[in-house]
Amino acid sequence: MRASQTLFLLLWFFCIYASTSFSANVTYDHRALVIDGKRQVLVSGSIHYPRSTPEMWPDLIQKSKDGGLDVIETYVFWNLHEPVQGQYNFEGRADLVKFVKTVAAAGLYVHLRIGPYACAEWNYGGFPLWLHFIPGIHFRTDNKPFEEEMKRFTAKIVDMMKQENLYMSQGGPIILSQIENEYGNIDADYGPAAKSYIKWAASMATSLDTGVPWVMCQQLDAPDPIINTCNAFYCDQFQPNSKAKPKIWTEGYTGWFLAFGDALPHRPVEDLAFAVARFFQRGGTFNNYYMYHGGTNFGRASGGPFVASSYDYDAPIDEYGIIRQPKWGHLKDLHKAIKLCEEALIATDPTITSLGPNIEVAVYKTGAVCSAFLANIATSDAKVTFNGNSYHLPAWSVSILPDCKNVVLNTAKINSASVISSFTTESLKEDVGSLDDSYSGWSWISEPIGISKADSFSKFGLLEQINTTGDRSDYLWYSLSIDLDTSTQAVLHIESLGHALRAFINGKLAGSGMGNHEKANVKVDIPITLVAGKNTIDLLSLTVGLQNYGAFFDTWGAGITGPVILKGLKNGSSLDLSSHMWTYQIGIKGEDLGPSGGSSGQWNSQSTLPVHQPFIWYKTNFVAPSGSNPVAIDFTGMGKGEAWVNGQSIGRYWPTYASPSGGCTDSCNYRGSYQASKCLQNCGKPSQTLYHVPRSWLRPQGNTLVLFEESGGNPKQISFATKQMGSVCSHVSESHPPPVDLWNSDAESGRKVGPVLLLECPYPNQVISSIKFASFGTPQGNCGNFKHGRCSSNKALSIVQKDCIGSSSCRIELSINTFGDPCKGVAKSLAVEASCA
Repeated sequence: MRASQTLFLLLWFFCIYASTSFSANVTYDHRALVIDGKRQVLVSGSIHYPRSTPEMWPDLIQKSKDGGLDVIETYVFWNLHEPVQGQYNFEGRADLVKFVKTVAAAGLYVHLRIGPYACAEWNYGGFPLWLHFIPGIHFRTDNKPFEEEMKRFTAKIVDMMKQENLYMSQGGPIILSQIENEYGNIDADYGPAAKSYIKWAASMATSLDTGVPWVMCQQLDAPDPIINTCNAFYCDQFQPNSKAKPKIWTEGYTGWFLAFGDALPHRPVEDLAFAVARFFQRGGTFNNYYMYHGGTNFGRASGGPFVASSYDYDAPIDEYGIIRQPKWGHLKDLHKAIKLCEEALIATDPTITSLGPNIEVAVYKTGAVCSAFLANIATSDAKVTFNGNSYHLPAWSVSILPDCKNVVLNTAKINSASVISSFTTESLKEDVGSLDDSYSGWSWISEPIGISKADSFSKFGLLEQINTTGDRSDYLWYSLSIDLDTSTQAVLHIESLGHALRAFINGKLAGSGMGNHEKANVKVDIPITLVAGKNTIDLLSLTVGLQNYGAFFDTWGAGITGPVILKGLKNGSSLDLSSHMWTYQIGIKGEDLGPSGGSSGQWNSQSTLPVHQPFIWYKTNFVAPSGSNPVAIDFTGMGKGEAWVNGQSIGRYWPTYASPSGGCTDSCNYRGSYQASKCLQNCGKPSQTLYHVPRSWLRPQGNTLVLFEESGGNPKQISFATKQMGSVCSHVSESHPPPVDLWNSDAESGRKVGPVLLLECPYPNQVISSIKFASFGTPQGNCGNFKHGRCSSNKALSIVQKDCIGSSSCRIELSINTFGDPCKGVAKSLAVEASCA
């Protein structure tokens, strides 16, 4: 190797590992984690490596760092890494070591939540299905077969990390590990064995000698030295089970997950910032956002059941890897404000007092260092006096005073700009020059109804689905034949543990039923016509992600367990078919023939394309949308199924499953406690129509899209959608604190800096090209629909145009010296909407 090459490799290694390559002890005391002998205030965010692609990881992690994060937190997914007992997968999206090293390269820490139970709305909670079939096993209790497997996998992950020197004690980025997960929520159901299991898990984990602390979340009786931590929308009232342990928040929910059939969850950033500020106000020093980037449930990874393919979570970085504003920006400002208080936060415990009903102040003071948090926990504004100064506290907000005097940030006052994003649709462009097909357009294969595979089998009675399929497929066929003397009208009564079913009589679809995320069970009564002679009843049971949470969730089951009854036969009689001889088929024929990769030789392109028919495989070749913007497929016009792009599954699609029409509001009031059913959006509409296709899975041309359509649709209606960033907006009032970035310049210059409106284009190569709206006075509305209020300065538009057009960003001070005073004695604000190009 030439000397220049050697030098290059040395420099590369230094750049990648310089920030985390020093070996350091990680311990803790009652205030914080202690890294290399120093307490640290840490802000963390969850990014699950298999819910994005390795090509996305560096950008996601850098955006997290830019947003003020110190730590990236991730689960480890056992069923991803060991889908077959003893056979491991650590490639591609499953490359855990690469992900951890990518975090290290950005100079951030890692919290590795090994579990190995994950929950996470992940299929079967992250457990591999083969675990269920080990003789004598009982999950998550003092059971030797389970504990042996749990220890083996946990030790394997720890050993992998050690071999790559990834623990902080070895010079790596991992500062925390987690064993078990939220067991305390359900441990009472497991009786006395739960306590011995938790003691065993703690002892097993610490025996692996990682050199960093272990945590258990939601585990009040976590044995020493394990740190018990909090998962909730709010964790300010949480206290660890020992005065020697720090207050850690492992899951602060940035939103909530989406399920098929549900409305879209949304959590206002004002409330999220309030929750985080309250946590630090009351002694917390480590908080983690669940999720900071949610990502996508590719393939059959989603759990639930009924969890959607999108795992966006209303996170600061959206499913496609785009910063969500103003959530990302406001939280970034919050993190800066909290870090301005770090010296005081790590030095002492807070002194908490009341300044009136629902008004709470926490002071961290040691020597000359003093920081304070003023909280208004009520849903109406308040004025308070603190240290001789008067402060206006908006409802449901926290003001942060790094010097116990000046407000650097109020959680209800957003300085960060908003960005309107939208999807631009374009028709699917067929790739007529594809090498492997001489035709253009769609081709198709009909999936047989009922039993069609040689490995079918027959048994008396109705079988539970998961024990039968081992989750090798979403599908299980139940089939039988009956003979009748005469034709008749009847009702087919079917009861199923879930999650959905389709009933065929003599090869024709007669009816279907489905559960939902809250209740997976299905009970249907389907009117049918039976003919004289032989009648075939084919029932298809479908799972939509396996249960991932709850006591004994691994035993809950799925499938048509009965009864199955023919009602309304001759003379009103009924026939219970439940104990009859049924023929079973695991999966569908197409899954074995490989059409998902487009390679099957059975594609039909010569006859008329069947549309709006169940059980059709479709394939087309297409040209990828141009540019670099994120890509989705709009499945409007299709029913339910799964889709593959160039052999990679982008997940289950179900654009026909709409949310209930009620429960949403046009505007969301952030004041007051948040729960997942608050601030819902998209009521009465399909839960998900757009499905993410990572750019790295696409080629400029020669791409193949394969669909399996269960219920019937028209693939010619499918379109591509690219995500576009539209208007940039900001709305700042005279009562807003100055931007956090100006805190030091204010102190150094001695000049009192007032509120400042900030605008910044979302992409680095853009400049502000036009000002769509500008008003100083009493503007109303939100980004995209601002309007002038009762008073407005006639100078506002020209001033903003002069200061902003042609620049990638601009700052405008709110001052009547600049804009004039259009309405004396009235509180004023400045609202601006701009376009970038």
